[in-house]
Amino acid sequence: MRIYLDISCLNRPFDDQTQLRIRLESETIIFILKNFNLPQWEWISSEILQLELEHLPVVEMKEHLLLLASRAHYVVRLQQKEAKRAQQLKRMGFNAFDALHIACAESGNVDIFLTCDKKLLEQTTQVSDKLNLSIVNPLWLLEVI
Repeated sequence: MRIYLDISCLNRPFDDQTQLRIRLESETIIFILKNFNLPQWEWISSEILQLELEHLPVVEMKEHLLLLASRAHYVVRLQQKEAKRAQQLKRMGFNAFDALHIACAESGNVDIFLTCDKKLLEQTTQVSDKLNLSIVNPLWLLEVI
């Protein structure tokens, strides 16, 4: 299974864990990250994710997440194909970073794109037939297992 994690997933374990949903998402993401050691799980990342991580304001968190992201099996490079697709996605209403993430995930032929971003999840339901992948909350894994 080829999985793409956006920055909201990587940040989730650092969020306030007093809310049950956030705690469950955090535990699920940690489980997914651990399972990237299995041969049947593949972490697909992108230059866009690395760029976002490099701009995190908390130095310790940034360093930790950049190190973690370096474990991705494959990093999609942003090229003309991805930039063109991102422009199409922006016209559908996605913000620039989300559009670039989706374009890179599509280029990486991911099976699933994971995000904790409620707004992004809502947007994708409206245009899911125009996307070449499924975008879901990490808690999707609970349905699969």
